[in-house]
Amino acid sequence: MKMDSGSSRILNVNVGILGHIDSGKTSLARALSTHFSTASLDKHPQSTERGITLDLGFSSFLVRVPDSLLHLPYDQLQFTLVDCPGHASLIKTVLGAAQIIDMMLLVIDVNKGIQTQTAECLVIGEITSNDLLVVLNKTDMIPESTRAEKVDRMRQRILSTIKTTKFKDVQIISIAARPGGSDDVSSCGPPPVGMSAVMSSLTSRVTEGMLRKKGGNFLFAVDHCFPIKGQGTVLTGTVLSGECSIGDVVELPALAMW
Repeated sequence: MKMDSGSSRILNVNVGILGHIDSGKTSLARALSTHFSTASLDKHPQSTERGITLDLGFSSFLVRVPDSLLHLPYDQLQFTLVDCPGHASLIKTVLGAAQIIDMMLLVIDVNKGIQTQTAECLVIGEITSNDLLVVLNKTDMIPESTRAEKVDRMRQRILSTIKTTKFKDVQIISIAARPGGSDDVSSCGPPPVGMSAVMSSLTSRVTEGMLRKKGGNFLFAVDHCFPIKGQGTVLTGTVLSGECSIGDVVELPALAMW
């Protein structure tokens, strides 16, 4: 059923999608999302040219509020996916994203297992996040006759590695975000596999502790800053606490400007 966000009261949860380069993070964001920002799916010209994610990408999808949160004044639950770069040289960008995410989705190529940046993302998760979901992507690249066996073997290897972290009881879901490598999942290639399981797992993890604090000082984590001709400088980001309305005066303390 299509969900309309026009007049709904929406509870937003930020999910960071992290993992090694070419593990399929952006493909997963594309498969899950129904709304896309101008900074999503590697639209940056250099990202398109180089074929990798260079900046944070934002997209989202809506689900029904789970029964455990029906007492809250919200009609729908929105997951904003923060697609993070996987290249080692862009770790600072990943650290910036870690400041705004409520939970972490770690993408692992089932054919390669834990790689260098996968391990770095686990370290970041240990420091900045209390909730982790692992997805084993690209399962469609394994022959069907041996798929179940190989996926289970990789699952056990990952659990053995993660058991030394605070995420020792992590859930692992097998998926194929872009079967056959096609970007056009609507008409050309087969549909993504495992998306319902991922959405259900994310929904079950949402708690009242993830609600933004409306009281206190207005605190805004900036993720993008860019000029628009005739309008001035535009900042985009996440409100961590407090509230802001049109016409309010906002102080930028780091620049000592009004």
